[in-house]
Amino acid sequence: MSLSSLQGKRILVTHADAFMGPAICQTLRAQGAEVIADTDPLLDIDAPAQLIGRVGTPDVLVANLALPAPNTRAPDVDEQEWQAVFDTMVHPLMRLCKAVLPRMQSRQAGKILLIGSAAALRGMKRASSYSAARGAQLAYIQAIGVEMAPDNIQINAIAQNFVDNPTYFPPEVQANPRFQQRLANEVPLGRLVSAEEDAEFVAYLCSDAANCFVGQVFPLSGGWATR
Repeated sequence: MSLSSLQGKRILVTHADAFMGPAICQTLRAQGAEVIADTDPLLDIDAPAQLIGRVGTPDVLVANLALPAPNTRAPDVDEQEWQAVFDTMVHPLMRLCKAVLPRMQSRQAGKILLIGSAAALRGMKRASSYSAARGAQLAYIQAIGVEMAPDNIQINAIAQNFVDNPTYFPPEVQANPRFQQRLANEVPLGRLVSAEEDAEFVAYLCSDAANCFVGQVFPLSGGWATR
């Protein structure tokens, strides 16, 4: 992709200090974008609208929302855990979109890209609360993606797993022999997708070259999600 492919675009990245945020911000800036890197957890009901009001209308909203995945057996998931995953990943997504979509509609232009999880595409043990929240994200994106397409707003999601990032695969996890064996056994690629590879795909979906995609979920997991 040309280094000037995102020249002039204002791109808002949420949770910019976690998950894919650092790699995404670096790559988008390298390709000419003006990146607004926000680190607010967005837990307060009014925080997403206040953020959009403060920064104005971005050309692209990258909804990078994450928390460390609970490792709880389904019968043991309590109300606090269930609420926490939805409060962190689902409710802010809806509130961000509600705040920014009228502005994008008035422009008849815009993009929203969710950085989601392939945990919503395959059953995983001890991940019921996390997978449910990630699944809700993808269903929401698919629905509003087709609804907003006539307004020239492209809304899509990346559903990823086994991508190098500090939230889910920190160095101590990657160094664990049990994880290395799991990687060899479960991921056809045989390695983690690099943060740079992921971020380059994000940059493409933020560019005008990707205007044909609406309401789509793109698995990015080294083959894990589709094997």
